[in-house]
Amino acid sequence: GCGTLVVLEQSENGINLFRSFDWNDGLFDVSWSENNEHVLVTGSGDGSLQIWDTENPTGPLQVYKEHTQEVYSVDWSLTRGEQLVVSGSWDYTAKVWDPAVHQSIGTFQGHEGVIYSTVWSPLIPGCFASASGTVSVL
Repeated sequence: GCGTLVVLEQSENGINLFRSFDWNDGLFDVSWSENNEHVLVTGSGDGSLQIWDTENPTGPLQVYKEHTQEVYSVDWSLTRGEQLVVSGSWDYTAKVWDPAVHQSIGTFQGHEGVIYSTVWSPLIPGCFASASGTVSVL
């Protein structure tokens, strides 16, 4: 099926639709860029990540496809000088991406099952955690 990224805006009048984007497969997670209030990343069922700009309603700015299965989790680093993204996939890998170079800069293996969550540490630069359905956290 298709997925939709919906960006909502809260105001005195309630919660309103700001922008929406369609993708050709389900979208499982979303994270905002720390450097640009208009930019987000999503992870999808086709194994790709998409970089979106709410100021550009025509489609994603970039698409990265290196995972071999669904991307279930994405997180944009909040503490590093570089603007890095971490993704977790049903292919049992976590990848670190640098949007400036348009590809992953590292692949981390070690889980024996699907990765459901990846998150950067808010306090320790360069440190992220990933959790899978096999009771392991790396």
